[in-house]
Amino acid sequence: MRRADRLFQIVQLIRGRRLTTADYLAQRLEVSMRTVYRDIAALGQQGVPIEGEAGVGYRMRAGFDLPPLMFSKQEAQALVATVRMAESRLDAALARQAENALSKILAVLPLDARAAAESLALYAPLPALDPATSAHLTSLREATEARRKLKVGYLDLGGVKSERIVRPLACLFWGPVWTLAAWCELRNDFRSFRVDRIETLEALETFRDEPGKTLADMNRRREAQDNGGA
Repeated sequence: MRRADRLFQIVQLIRGRRLTTADYLAQRLEVSMRTVYRDIAALGQQGVPIEGEAGVGYRMRAGFDLPPLMFSKQEAQALVATVRMAESRLDAALARQAENALSKILAVLPLDARAAAESLALYAPLPALDPATSAHLTSLREATEARRKLKVGYLDLGGVKSERIVRPLACLFWGPVWTLAAWCELRNDFRSFRVDRIETLEALETFRDEPGKTLADMNRRREAQDNGGA
């Protein structure tokens, strides 16, 4: 990869994340940490407003933007493939937005790139989510973004019904099913709920993140368990 291309990629990667570590950049770009540090310094000298420091992470100062991008044929095809694979797995509202976004991108592509993308012979003809699951997924996604607690009526795989107050943390797709990762106030612990087994949902008051109850905490615990820790 040319250095100019690498610098451009660094800007894109930092723009797309709240905080980006040098280790993450090095892995994505397949270069050494020293190269990343040199590139970050070079971008700063060129006036790119990257904030942060080595050992902590980097972020882009608010308000920074780049001119509109143009996609190659292969990149346009990748976008089409991604949307086609995702549409049947997303809730109806988000699927429509994905299709709208793709249409806007295709509309500004050169004719050859657009034709190559639209003629891509790759499809994902899976059944769409059932209406109830789709509606619940929309509500769960919106509650997660708004940091709003939920009262959930749930039917587990054993046929046992329960009512929980949960803090929604993330919606996860595992192939055949969606699950909600949440902090369950009934169990005072992290729990996962299959979206297709949620019977009722009611939005409650908003919440603030608390130590030990966040998505990052849940992921750290899972990693520790996978590595044989407590």
